[in-house]
Amino acid sequence: MSGDPKLSRGYRNRNPGNIEHLPTNKWLGLETPPSDGRFCRFRSHQHGIRALALLLQSYQDRHGLRTVRGIVARWAPSSENDTRAYQAAVAARLGVGLDDPIDLHDAATMRGLVEAIIRHELGGMPYAPETIAEGLRMAGLVQLGLAHSGTVRAAAGSVVAGVTAAAVVDAVTTLAPHAEGLAAVLRSIGPWGVAAAVIGVAAWTIHQRLQRQREVTR
Repeated sequence: MSGDPKLSRGYRNRNPGNIEHLPTNKWLGLETPPSDGRFCRFRSHQHGIRALALLLQSYQDRHGLRTVRGIVARWAPSSENDTRAYQAAVAARLGVGLDDPIDLHDAATMRGLVEAIIRHELGGMPYAPETIAEGLRMAGLVQLGLAHSGTVRAAAGSVVAGVTAAAVVDAVTTLAPHAEGLAAVLRSIGPWGVAAAVIGVAAWTIHQRLQRQREVTR
């Protein structure tokens, strides 16, 4: 479609993926009434972006779809879409081949896919980067939402550079207000950050024990 994306049905419904409403799908943030007769209506654009991301992840996790060709074929079946053109547009925006494997739990990949679908469904990008980031954060993609502001990179960097308990505490404190639980924090700083955190805590523990031993022998 073409024209102003803010005039599109998906934008009006705050449903940028044009997800069809099914009573069995109890999406968080559904409006009242929950549909316009066919498509979901959400209370906010962020809720609609969240639903879009979670539905795409289900394609990978439940249906084993890991390529642009497979994902878009399910998302936009040829019975009512020019699926080949859709696939080509999405692959071009992601910079991958139609049959290259992609990981929808990778924050950057998901953001690229979500933005490509929004552009195709609405005929353009009506959202600020912060709106996309918040919708994806709501879907559990904490790294993406924080990486945009540099919070994760700065916090994880302090862990690796310092390798001390203080750096670990500072990093986790920085991430905690944004992360939904410990699992989200660990995903945010990545495996190398977790490893550095463990080393830092171990070093701090040994240092404390040595300090206590010195005090006892004085």
